[in-house]
Amino acid sequence: MREFDYTRLDEQLFDREIVSLLSAIHEHKGKQSLYIEASSDVLKKMLEVAKIQSTNASNAIEGIHTSDKRLKDLVEKKTKPRNRNEEEIAGYRQVLELIHDSYEYIYPTPNHILQLHRDLYTYSSAQDGGKFKNVDNIIEEENEDGEKSIRFKPAPAAFTPDMLRQLCDTFSKAIDAKEIDPLLLIAAFIFDFVSIHPFRDGNGRMSRLLTLLFMYRSGYIVGKYISVEMHIERTKENYYESLLLSSKGWHESENDYKPFVKYYLSVILATYKDFSERVELLIDKSISKSERVKRVFDVKLGKFSKSDIHILNPDISPKTIEKALKELVENGYIEKVGQGRSTVYVKKM
Repeated sequence: MREFDYTRLDEQLFDREIVSLLSAIHEHKGKQSLYIEASSDVLKKMLEVAKIQSTNASNAIEGIHTSDKRLKDLVEKKTKPRNRNEEEIAGYRQVLELIHDSYEYIYPTPNHILQLHRDLYTYSSAQDGGKFKNVDNIIEEENEDGEKSIRFKPAPAAFTPDMLRQLCDTFSKAIDAKEIDPLLLIAAFIFDFVSIHPFRDGNGRMSRLLTLLFMYRSGYIVGKYISVEMHIERTKENYYESLLLSSKGWHESENDYKPFVKYYLSVILATYKDFSERVELLIDKSISKSERVKRVFDVKLGKFSKSDIHILNPDISPKTIEKALKELVENGYIEKVGQGRSTVYVKKM
């Protein structure tokens, strides 16, 4: 059975790129409390947007979808699930909310992880919630021709309870010792959790929820305001590639955590950068709301819909955004592409 030992994890992960990523994240974390104290009203709106984005992105990675309106109504508890996809979306929202509100009281133990998994299936008729897998599972990949192959064989079902217990004990002792950066420990735990694959279903979504839980418990609360899951969903090919690279030799305790840890730290840094950019713009009272809409096109490449701009500026009303966009189009600064719901805006060259 695979053994877990994090006592020398920092030595195994000593690498210039990892040190650089950690330093950058720590610098952003140092500004975290200043941003939160300076703009609590704006951050409340950002939190609500992030809940929707997190719920959408984490489920989308697993191929679980619904319409934008249904998603928003489900997250805001304005409607009840109509089908299996929506049941799983509502379940994710339930656990995400619990972690946001009570992370200090949820511990890295098998019992608490089982309870979170049970709550993930609150609205589902499936009988798997809160139960370890009872048959072995495999992780498959499909090529362009539709042919499937085994990507990784997780831990056997018979070993799963003991392995998760040992993993949680190893992680908790290392966190309590405070000798290794918690971000390294969190990334290693998440990788090992996914490799154990303790449940028949929901392992990926649970890994992302546990990421937030452990980050919050270690003081990294950026995921409340900017969706970590959204950044993972945007880079999911890199996510799966890093999993594959780090999985070689896992059963023999000879795997290399570096590819996955580097990927995970890059996602956390991207989330913090996103947070800093948004908050710095939001708290600058010298910039008008119209100017902030214009700034979107100045600092970011690509096309933007009205809803995209509203997500970046949740305190600006859709009506004000629409007015600002109209003025920018009339002035020849941006151009309107498409019609109706498919309308987007791009900066003119």
